[in-house]
Amino acid sequence: VQLQASGGGLVQAGGSLRLSCGASRRIVIALNYAMGWFRQAPGKEREFVAAVKWSNDSTYYSDSVKGRFTISRDNAKNMVFLQMNSLNPEDTGLYYCAAGRRIITDRIGDTWGQGTQVTVSS
Repeated sequence: VQLQASGGGLVQAGGSLRLSCGASRRIVIALNYAMGWFRQAPGKEREFVAAVKWSNDSTYYSDSVKGRFTISRDNAKNMVFLQMNSLNPEDTGLYYCAAGRRIITDRIGDTWGQGTQVTVSS
Protein backbone atom coordinates (compact mmCIF):
# COMPACT_ATOMS: atom_id res chain seq x y z
CA VAL A 1 0.00 0.00 0.00
CA GLN A 2 1.17 3.53 -0.75
CA LEU A 3 0.26 6.48 1.45
CA GLN A 4 -0.30 10.08 0.43
CA ALA A 5 -0.41 12.78 3.09
CA SER A 6 -1.66 16.33 2.73
CA GLY A 7 -3.00 19.26 4.70
CA GLY A 8 0.05 20.82 6.27
CA GLY A 9 0.66 24.54 6.32
CA LEU A 10 1.52 27.60 8.33
CA VAL A 11 -0.74 28.54 11.23
CA GLN A 12 -0.55 30.84 14.22
CA ALA A 13 -0.35 29.50 17.74
CA GLY A 14 -3.79 28.52 18.95
CA GLY A 15 -4.95 27.70 15.45
CA SER A 16 -6.01 24.44 13.83
CA LEU A 17 -5.06 22.26 10.91
CA ARG A 18 -6.42 19.02 9.52
CA LEU A 19 -4.10 16.48 7.96
CA SER A 20 -5.29 13.79 5.59
CA CYS A 21 -3.71 10.55 4.49
CA GLY A 22 -5.02 8.30 1.76
CA ALA A 23 -4.07 4.69 1.10
CA SER A 24 -3.70 3.46 -2.46
CA ARG A 25 -5.85 0.41 -1.86
CA ARG A 26 -8.39 -1.01 0.53
CA ILE A 27 -7.04 -1.59 4.00
CA VAL A 28 -7.11 -5.26 4.97
CA ILE A 29 -8.10 -5.74 8.57
CA ALA A 30 -5.30 -7.71 10.18
CA LEU A 31 -4.38 -8.19 13.80
CA ASN A 32 -3.19 -4.90 15.26
CA TYR A 33 -3.14 -3.19 11.86
CA ALA A 34 -3.25 0.55 12.34
CA MET A 35 -2.70 3.82 10.58
CA GLY A 36 -1.21 6.77 12.31
CA TRP A 37 0.87 9.90 12.34
CA PHE A 38 4.42 10.61 13.36
CA ARG A 39 6.28 13.90 13.32
CA GLN A 40 9.85 15.08 13.20
CA ALA A 41 10.96 18.48 14.34
CA PRO A 42 14.24 19.98 13.12
CA GLY A 43 17.16 18.41 14.91
CA LYS A 44 14.98 15.86 16.70
CA GLU A 45 14.08 12.24 16.20
CA ARG A 46 10.81 11.23 14.66
CA GLU A 47 8.13 10.68 17.30
CA PHE A 48 4.76 9.00 17.49
CA VAL A 49 1.74 11.31 17.48
CA ALA A 50 -1.45 9.29 17.09
CA ALA A 51 -2.85 6.06 15.67
CA VAL A 52 -6.13 4.31 15.04
CA LYS A 53 -6.55 0.54 15.01
CA TRP A 54 -8.33 -0.47 11.87
CA SER A 55 -10.24 -3.42 13.35
CA ASN A 56 -12.06 -1.63 16.15
CA ASP A 57 -11.41 2.12 15.81
CA SER A 58 -9.41 2.30 19.05
CA THR A 59 -7.29 5.44 19.17
CA TYR A 60 -3.91 6.14 20.70
CA TYR A 61 -2.16 9.43 21.36
CA SER A 62 1.13 10.70 22.65
CA ASP A 63 0.87 12.60 25.90
CA SER A 64 1.97 15.81 24.21
CA VAL A 65 -1.07 15.93 21.90
CA LYS A 66 -3.73 14.20 23.98
CA GLY A 67 -6.78 16.42 24.30
CA ARG A 68 -5.75 18.64 21.39
CA PHE A 69 -5.46 16.25 18.45
CA THR A 70 -8.05 13.80 17.18
CA ILE A 71 -7.38 10.96 14.79
CA SER A 72 -10.20 9.52 12.73
CA ARG A 73 -10.68 7.34 9.68
CA ASP A 74 -12.95 6.83 6.70
CA ASN A 75 -13.10 3.14 5.89
CA ALA A 76 -14.85 3.61 2.58
CA LYS A 77 -12.18 5.98 1.31
CA ASN A 78 -9.22 4.26 2.97
CA MET A 79 -8.27 7.50 4.61
CA VAL A 80 -7.13 8.66 8.02
CA PHE A 81 -7.29 12.21 9.34
CA LEU A 82 -5.60 14.17 12.09
CA GLN A 83 -7.49 17.15 13.43
CA MET A 84 -5.03 19.37 15.27
CA ASN A 85 -6.38 22.07 17.56
CA SER A 86 -4.74 24.50 19.96
CA LEU A 87 -1.50 24.25 18.04
CA ASN A 88 1.65 25.62 19.58
CA PRO A 89 5.15 26.18 18.18
CA GLU A 90 6.31 22.87 19.67
CA ASP A 91 3.99 21.12 17.23
CA THR A 92 6.07 22.35 14.30
CA GLY A 93 7.57 19.59 12.23
CA LEU A 94 7.27 17.27 9.28
CA TYR A 95 4.24 15.04 9.79
CA TYR A 96 4.30 11.55 8.33
CA CYS A 97 1.47 9.17 7.76
CA ALA A 98 2.28 5.53 8.49
CA ALA A 99 0.60 2.13 8.45
CA GLY A 100 1.39 -1.29 9.78
CA ARG A 101 0.97 -3.82 12.53
CA ARG A 102 3.63 -2.46 14.85
CA ILE A 103 2.46 1.10 15.25
CA ILE A 104 0.40 0.45 18.35
CA THR A 105 2.72 -2.03 20.05
CA ASP A 106 6.13 -0.64 19.10
CA ARG A 107 5.43 2.80 17.66
CA ILE A 108 7.02 1.62 14.39
CA GLY A 109 5.51 2.06 10.95
CA ASP A 110 5.94 -0.49 8.16
CA THR A 111 4.75 1.75 5.34
CA TRP A 112 5.34 5.48 5.17
CA GLY A 113 3.94 8.34 3.21
CA GLN A 114 5.81 11.48 2.33
CA GLY A 115 5.84 14.14 5.01
CA THR A 116 3.67 17.19 5.12
CA GLN A 117 5.07 20.29 6.82
CA VAL A 118 3.29 21.89 9.75
CA THR A 119 4.63 25.21 10.97
CA VAL A 120 3.16 26.98 13.97
CA SER A 121 4.20 30.57 14.52
CA SER A 122 4.18 32.20 17.94
